[in-house]
Amino acid sequence: MDRKWWKEAVVYQIYPRSFMDSNGDGVGDLQGVILKLDYLRELGIDVIWLSPINKSPNDDNGYDISDYRDIMDEFGTMQDFDELLHEAHLRGIKIMLDLVVNHSSDEHPWFIEAKKSKDNTYRDYYMWHPGKEDGSEPNNWGSRFGGSAWEYDENSGEYYLHIYSKKQPDLNWENPALRGEVYDLMTFWLDKGVDGFRMDVINMLSKAEGLPDGKVREGFKYGDGVPLYCDGPKIHDYLQEMNREVLSKYDIMTVGETLGVNVEQAKLYTGADRNELNMVFHFEHVFLGDGKLGKWSPGPWKLTELKTIMSRWQYGLREDGWNSLYWSNHDQPRAVSRFGNDSPEYRTISAKMLATCLHMLQGTPYIYQGEEIGMTNVRFDKLSDYRDIQTVNAYRDFVGGEQLSHPEMMESIYQRSRDNGRTPVQWSAGSNAGFTEGTPWIGVHENHKEINVERDRKDPDSIYHYYRKLIQLRKEHGIIVYGTYDILMEENEQIYAFTRTLEEEQLVVICNFSEQLPVFEFPRHIQFSSKQLLISNYTVDTNDEIATITLRPYEARVYRLV
Repeated sequence: MDRKWWKEAVVYQIYPRSFMDSNGDGVGDLQGVILKLDYLRELGIDVIWLSPINKSPNDDNGYDISDYRDIMDEFGTMQDFDELLHEAHLRGIKIMLDLVVNHSSDEHPWFIEAKKSKDNTYRDYYMWHPGKEDGSEPNNWGSRFGGSAWEYDENSGEYYLHIYSKKQPDLNWENPALRGEVYDLMTFWLDKGVDGFRMDVINMLSKAEGLPDGKVREGFKYGDGVPLYCDGPKIHDYLQEMNREVLSKYDIMTVGETLGVNVEQAKLYTGADRNELNMVFHFEHVFLGDGKLGKWSPGPWKLTELKTIMSRWQYGLREDGWNSLYWSNHDQPRAVSRFGNDSPEYRTISAKMLATCLHMLQGTPYIYQGEEIGMTNVRFDKLSDYRDIQTVNAYRDFVGGEQLSHPEMMESIYQRSRDNGRTPVQWSAGSNAGFTEGTPWIGVHENHKEINVERDRKDPDSIYHYYRKLIQLRKEHGIIVYGTYDILMEENEQIYAFTRTLEEEQLVVICNFSEQLPVFEFPRHIQFSSKQLLISNYTVDTNDEIATITLRPYEARVYRLV
């Protein structure tokens, strides 16, 4: 297998707004990140992925960019960024930026110009269309943030497309001048020394020709545009051009956020000879349990469903391409609340189990800030406590449309709102969890007195120190990076077990996803002369026989066999 630094790396995602506030204004900032670089070096991570730091009016917390070459006022200055880049590199930590180029802010100079007239030079930087003959929107697509995906402009009598907020107009990638602008701004950052890009909704750049109507699903007012604006006809042309013009000239890491892609499509984005991206984020596992209203009507899911998804991606990208491994991020609920058990009894042990499972799969693991101490979902009392535009709009649409009651919607929010991952990092048991001396932009979780970095660092048996060990094992054992994956006990609803194999060496990974005490039967086809327990989340007698293991609740073990 082709060995690359980005395959061997562990990435830590920072959502700057919620990470660390250095100046007491209640909002995390770049100096706050600098303050915590030694913490991240101690954890052992290799790459920081920074969610958007560019200048923005913050309609969608920075994913609406008004200046691609400047820093958001709340986060600091370009001098702060240059200092962060320098200090991170001194510690052997690389910096990956969020590239948001499916859309800009409506306050970007390009869009301000585009609105002035139909013959303005920048008009064609965006997707403008006249309405249908009856004056209605050009098609029936719904915005991913609720309502129509089209906004009417009185001045020109045309609509512009916005897959997200109306303050996030979609860029027109058909226009070569626009593409040239994007490649220039990417080069600007790479020439500064940035080590890569996480590319926001990158598979949305090419829309279906003619912009046809989408299918209207039960319970929804608008058409589903996902099949029509994801993986469009020219997407690979654009990415290969981007690679040719920019990416191929630097030794960097690239990961694309690709809503709705399957394994076969992912091979097109990440194949070694395709000259596009290093890897992609898929969404299959985080959609588990979605109901007819998507994540806003969540239901139960089975471990066999999760294993089927993970195995499909592990086998599918085994020969060509590469996996991104994640349980949570800024758009997802907390990992231990979503896939583990966040009760006081099982939070620590199940968080360690989830970490073991993820970090032992083949691919590049991503840790989302706070995951390394087992931060949990939050239950705010009132809708007004939530800041996420998607959450607020969903409440308006589904409760206002009488599809969900207030209690039903609030329960869905508790389970799935993006704000679950956006509460401030819990650094200490002190005021505002040590995040800020001011008033935090979003509420701090009340459990910060029990769950915080300061406490975890002092406890050698904590989740934090378990993550440190996992990351260190990855650096010591090439099999964790490059070994092939094979699933065991495929039909078991409690145990997720698999092997990793590299030449004469093999790992057996055993994870109990339940409170039950299931029995793991060691496969007879696996032959070995010696065994080594690499890591476990319970105390284990290393002399124990492993032919039959009765697993404790949420137990995880990794054996190295030779």
